[in-house]
Amino acid sequence: MDGAGTSEEQLSGLSSPSPGSPLLCPHSNMDVKGYKFVRWRVWLTRLAAVLSLGLILLLFHWRPRLAVLARCCSCSLASAEILTLKDSYGRQHVVEVLREVAEEGSLELVGEPEDNEWRDTVTLYKEEKTVLRYYVFEGLRYMWLDKKGAFCLVSVLSEDWTCLDLHGYQNGLSLQEQRSRRRTYGPNIIDVPVKSYVKLLFEEVLNPFYVFQVFSIILWMIDEYYIYAVCIFVISMLSICISLYEIHKQSVTLHNMAQVITTVTIRRDSGLEESVSSVNLVPGDCFVIPPEGMLLPCDAALLTGECLVNEGMLTGESIPVLKTPLPHTEKTYSSESERRHTLFCGTTLIQARGGGPRGSGAIAVVVNTGFFTAKGCLVSSILHPRPMNFRFYRDSAKFLLLLGFVALVGSIYSFVILFRDSTVKSLIIRSLDIVTIVVPPALPAAMTTATIYAQHRLKSHGVFCISPPCINVCAKVSVFCFDKTGTLTEEGLDVWGVMEGGPAGFSELVSGPSLLPPGHLLSGLACCHTVTLLNGQPLGDPLDLRMVESTSWTLQEPVDNGEVLNAEFGGHRVLAVMRPPAQELQAEETATSEALAIVQRFPFSSALRRMSVVTVTQGGRSALAFIKGSPEKVASLCRAESVPSQFSSYLNSFSKEGLRVLALAFRPLDGDTDLTTIQRKEVEKDMEFLGLLMMKNLVKPESAQAINILTLAGLRTIMVTGDNILTAVNVAKSCGMVGSDERVIFVNTTPYTAQDTPTLMFNLEEDAVSNQNSAVVSLGLYQEDSRYHLAISGDSFACLCDFFPEYLPKVLLRTTVFARMTPDQKTQLVKELQKLNYCVGMCGDGANDCGALKAADVGVSLSEAEASVASPFTSKTNNISCVPLLIREARCSLVTSFSLFAYMAMYSLIQFCSVLILYTVKTVLFDEQFLFIDIVLVTFVAIVMGRGGPSAVLHPVRPPASLLSLPVIGSIFIHLCMVLLGQLAAILIAMKEDWYVPQNLTNTEPSIENTTVFYSSGFQYIFIAVVVTKGYPHKKPLYHNVLYLCLLLVLTAIMIWLVVYPGYFTAEFFSLYNITNIEFKVLLLGLAALNFIICFFAEVLIEMGVLNCLHLLRGTRPSKKQYKCVNKLLSNSPSWPPLNELLPCMSHGPLAQLAVVYPPLDTQPPKCNDSMNSILSRQCEY
Repeated sequence: MDGAGTSEEQLSGLSSPSPGSPLLCPHSNMDVKGYKFVRWRVWLTRLAAVLSLGLILLLFHWRPRLAVLARCCSCSLASAEILTLKDSYGRQHVVEVLREVAEEGSLELVGEPEDNEWRDTVTLYKEEKTVLRYYVFEGLRYMWLDKKGAFCLVSVLSEDWTCLDLHGYQNGLSLQEQRSRRRTYGPNIIDVPVKSYVKLLFEEVLNPFYVFQVFSIILWMIDEYYIYAVCIFVISMLSICISLYEIHKQSVTLHNMAQVITTVTIRRDSGLEESVSSVNLVPGDCFVIPPEGMLLPCDAALLTGECLVNEGMLTGESIPVLKTPLPHTEKTYSSESERRHTLFCGTTLIQARGGGPRGSGAIAVVVNTGFFTAKGCLVSSILHPRPMNFRFYRDSAKFLLLLGFVALVGSIYSFVILFRDSTVKSLIIRSLDIVTIVVPPALPAAMTTATIYAQHRLKSHGVFCISPPCINVCAKVSVFCFDKTGTLTEEGLDVWGVMEGGPAGFSELVSGPSLLPPGHLLSGLACCHTVTLLNGQPLGDPLDLRMVESTSWTLQEPVDNGEVLNAEFGGHRVLAVMRPPAQELQAEETATSEALAIVQRFPFSSALRRMSVVTVTQGGRSALAFIKGSPEKVASLCRAESVPSQFSSYLNSFSKEGLRVLALAFRPLDGDTDLTTIQRKEVEKDMEFLGLLMMKNLVKPESAQAINILTLAGLRTIMVTGDNILTAVNVAKSCGMVGSDERVIFVNTTPYTAQDTPTLMFNLEEDAVSNQNSAVVSLGLYQEDSRYHLAISGDSFACLCDFFPEYLPKVLLRTTVFARMTPDQKTQLVKELQKLNYCVGMCGDGANDCGALKAADVGVSLSEAEASVASPFTSKTNNISCVPLLIREARCSLVTSFSLFAYMAMYSLIQFCSVLILYTVKTVLFDEQFLFIDIVLVTFVAIVMGRGGPSAVLHPVRPPASLLSLPVIGSIFIHLCMVLLGQLAAILIAMKEDWYVPQNLTNTEPSIENTTVFYSSGFQYIFIAVVVTKGYPHKKPLYHNVLYLCLLLVLTAIMIWLVVYPGYFTAEFFSLYNITNIEFKVLLLGLAALNFIICFFAEVLIEMGVLNCLHLLRGTRPSKKQYKCVNKLLSNSPSWPPLNELLPCMSHGPLAQLAVVYPPLDTQPPKCNDSMNSILSRQCEY
């Protein structure tokens, strides 16, 4: 339904996510069903709502789809009044179809005047008047298109715009056109609703948690538990008020961040300019960007001039980006492919020049508005995050259902026990009271305290989190991917050397460009960049800055309208001028370089792996094109005879030393060429090779230490970079990803052509083969104690995915270095790893890694900002030392969440046992006793239990994530039995004492049974907290949490005091029976201590894996993790990978990728001996 535009040449490397990205707008394809109201059903539903006292309306509020089914009947989408939507995550939504009367002739004014295919589809649903039918879902407007028979995103109306079409809007829209499009596209505003406190209160109270609280309070009031009910009511209201304040505060903050309203100067087709509010902007509007820049309120394509843009809000990248004009081509426009010519909403335009009136400012045309912009999609991803598919959270809901079943059993037991001696009212109240005891309403809130403490500790270390539930997910990360430049290595580069090259070969290496003789190589190094000036200071990519600085040339930019520089360089529109150093600095040279003016720029593209510029000499006598980029790509664009024969050997030699290698080339342009409209493909062809520039990129000192910590902890590390594969392997060895005694095997493929099928080959690193016999090396590789790593380039990775899917799982499992990867390929890699059931982490700088950071289960962006919408986690520490810290905190948080869950469950079950025992002997717990247990003993303990910090060492074993595993369920069951036996033992011992007085007929007076159970259970609430609190290996021991330890000691002292000598007033307040036998009191204390010791040692044995022996009864089961299955198969295939063997493609054409379909992450994968075994075993003979 999205209808995203296509492109002849799909470029990647989008710094900020595009609106069409399915990652950010995942509901582009939804299952939509139409319904219309049936009058008699509506009235019948209203009657049922009255008869049920509103309970049906409450159910409809929780499940809106049931309201639709009850009030409506199914119908076609063309006549639907209500729609049900099923998104890609399986969630159900209900939206209303809105209608708006269209202006006369509006359909002809929307879009292009040509009679395109889609023009006929804009014939909307007809009534007596022309009516636009649409619905709004998550901020996006979907319009009914009759010919397509579906509701489509309104962006479909502009999906076929070409770059030339956008240039055609340079004169602006008419007032009538603009008004018509505004009605179709809606207002240009990213509206984050800020609900009133009354509405928030209404929604909060209708939450199932608070509805259960209201039910419980009413039940307690009827049962005359007034004090307890009032206290819980006050606490609940306090919780609601705090929650409302936080929600309202966050809504206001997000509203202010998302909404950009400013005044914009737009052009009309009459030639006049008009100042309008940015809310009224529509796609196709042409507006003027002032020289001083602005905060952009929409996505726009730059038509004329250049803009310096800070995209830190979207990407976390602090380095400004230079945007250049959109080329005049027939290619379909896409903000993703034309990212270097697209200005994204929410970014700050620092300055604009060379394109506006009188040469100042710039001109741009609106392409997307509102939630269709890049910022709109990112805000939508915050407002409507993808569901957290984490086993811990899924099992929590299942465990609550299990507790609900226990409550049902307890209610039936209560009904049977109290049937003869209770009234109907008392019987119902007592039975329902069991439900409020067994299902703890405070459980969800208690479980969040662990992540809140972890989030606070992370913040103190400079790591910020915008999605707290992701903290627990991070504990299960099994593989972590790292970008190279700026992440593993330093951001800045130092020039290491320059080497001129040509048909005769390479000249001698010189240490810097300033030592080169005047010539085209020096000119290319000085001009082929996107550096610009801001307040006299150069800004741009660190590589470009260092390169320009090393040439000693001076950058000059036009001032005012630039007429002076334009005249100096033959009347060409000058973007920048590069002037060589003064003559005296070149005294020893016989020739000098001359100044060059840059008149056209084609910025660097991660997909194309190159950039180019067009320059002219003074007076416009001659024009030269320069290109700079990856050596392989530049060499492929050069005439073969101009590339030195030693090109590959020198490139490999420099790359193996870990150097960043760039190649340069040039081409003279014809004098009659129009340099302002020349296309990139016309420039970047038939080039003359100039030479190589080598730059040293040092590994950060923290990288090797962090990688070593992760490796020792059993976490797999992967490097994903756009750099050369040999350079990447060198860096991998320097930071410890590849050990000094481990071998590297390169995965090489040949592409698919009309004549040849693709092939696959595994080759050892050249050094190993050159020093030893290949057969000997291969033999050593297959020894059990020998380890190897695969390295693959982006082109080979793409070929592998398309034509060799049967090898893909094996290669993914053994590859450590992914080089020459485009941003889209990085995202694809993350998704492929997730298909193998890896929990994937990704760490990068947030620029070219934005898609991968969002796709990963855990994304960490290294940025100076406190929060970046590019990833859930942002670290101010500009190195990867934050990753081990994050994982340690996450594991501590998950372990603490387990402890809190077990404690809250045991608290309910202890109270459940106490109440059922007292029901059996015809008495109950009193109001004050409930209050003391719930507030003093339990709530305070649950609050401070999560304060313990993480262990200082990252342990190789990851914490479990399943609450329904045998150790967890077995632990709770064993403790429940011990608790029940402890309480029964206490009350049975009391009944056998000589001073025992049986319970009288009324249960409102203090009794021995009540007091005994209250004493024994009081100690159980305390010691069970100690038993379930986990320490080693993921959390510091209990004694490090001083506040928690002190609280436990104080509570223990209080309970001992209540048992030994409570005093008259305390005994009266808690309705305690006056037990005078000191021996019995000591016996109770001893029984509590014995109960604690048994539970403690039972938990120790469970932690040691005693219950795991029960798994032997069901036999060995294969792992559900795909990557473990693949690893097992590889272990049984000692001759894999086959070295130096040409492996043909088993399937022909791109459809080969359909040969393997992995299960989605939220479904149960096939067993090892099923489909994965059959897929992978095909190649075992190798």
